[in-house]
Amino acid sequence: MQLFWEPITLNLKTTFRIAHGASDQRHNVLVHIGEGTGEAAGVVQHGENQAPIIAYLAILPPQDWGSLYLEDLLSGLPPGTQAGRAAIDIALHDLLGKQIGQPLYRLFGLNPHNAPMTAYTIAIDTPEAMAARARDSKMPILKIKVGGQDDEAILAAIRGTYSGRLLVDANTAWERQQAAKIIPRLAEYGIEMIEQPLATGDIEGLRWLKKQKLGIPIFADENIKSSRDVAEHVGAVDGVVIKLMKSGGLRAAIRAINTARALDMKVMISCMVETSVGVSAAAHISPLCDYADLDGPLLINNDPYEGVGYEGAQLILPRAPGLGIQKRIAR
Repeated sequence: MQLFWEPITLNLKTTFRIAHGASDQRHNVLVHIGEGTGEAAGVVQHGENQAPIIAYLAILPPQDWGSLYLEDLLSGLPPGTQAGRAAIDIALHDLLGKQIGQPLYRLFGLNPHNAPMTAYTIAIDTPEAMAARARDSKMPILKIKVGGQDDEAILAAIRGTYSGRLLVDANTAWERQQAAKIIPRLAEYGIEMIEQPLATGDIEGLRWLKKQKLGIPIFADENIKSSRDVAEHVGAVDGVVIKLMKSGGLRAAIRAINTARALDMKVMISCMVETSVGVSAAAHISPLCDYADLDGPLLINNDPYEGVGYEGAQLILPRAPGLGIQKRIAR
């Protein structure tokens, strides 16, 4: 059974602007192992993109992929890009589910009806444009990207037209004192949590920030890859953001989630800009989590697959075996 891959360019419906920069396209990689399909979406903040993912896949030694001894296969992979490892992990789980005729959530013993609602992301723009997108989204939970020049004006504009639940993501944009000043002001707009307000790796800064009792739960995102990273954030944050592309796949993500639970942390399952391949994989383990930010397929206009469904913001897990995805018919 051969492993092969194909690069894919995703076209975003609107320019996706966060504190790190802006893009109109994302360049991912689809991986195929027999009937199993996976996806790699490089985490740019961790130095990963399409080229090193493909280079990693190209150097993998031959494997008996069809054995489906997943622990052996995955633990035997050489070190390298986490997104590349995630794609292999997802493809192998998809293949296993198809061979035994069960969707992944059943492999993991999870109830699909416990999948949370997903947040819908509003990327950085003018306050007026973001408020209009919030109003027009018709979604009950929004994740608002901040870290520009108009953060408080953005929240004020959105609250002027939108009464739903709000999460905020600063994507490492602020210094410690800056965060301590702005977070209480943003709290006045009724936000539920804030992601990664400080620079990647500044755990002590997060610990200091939490001691300020600013009135909003703080979640670590860019800081978190592995279960070890989760453990290092005890006392520094209220929750963690888990992404398959950071952790290296489903198995590692579940270990990180279980670690967070053991340490009384909240968990958000999230994604990069991904197709229904990667997002469906994450959705299958979403019943383990408090929050979901799995809107990747809603942000692109050329998703090649159909998978996880959306009834408004509610995630509907596929019932077909494996990931439950199917190739979208070209029109």
